[in-house]
Amino acid sequence: MEQTIVYNDIHNDRYKEEVEGYNEEGYQQEAGNERSHESVGEYKDNIIFIGNKPFMNYVTGVVMQFATKGAQEVIIKARGKFISRAVDVSEVALKRFLKDEILPGGIKINSEQFTNREGRDVRVSTIEITLLKK
Repeated sequence: MEQTIVYNDIHNDRYKEEVEGYNEEGYQQEAGNERSHESVGEYKDNIIFIGNKPFMNYVTGVVMQFATKGAQEVIIKARGKFISRAVDVSEVALKRFLKDEILPGGIKINSEQFTNREGRDVRVSTIEITLLKK
């Protein structure tokens, strides 16, 4: 599976992020093939995909969604080795930047299975952390 680009809206302009398993519109890919928009649903602006960018970029993204975009909820998504970073981003947003303004809404864990370039079946863990405005 190749790395692709995800677009997120942070600081009122678009930035690109390379995240394995997502296509250019932010829809998840499965086994190297794009899923149809109908099976995934509409791409939401309040979803933060965690990847290789500096840690504080993601924290700033969460804060900006609540502060300037007026979001009622923000979903932080990560896969594989980025899961611990997603947890850290949510904790820093909750306990340092938006203390007494947001609360945890829920955590979903799952795994995705696909065939890698070498033809082996691979299972990757995923997490979705929902933060809600008080």
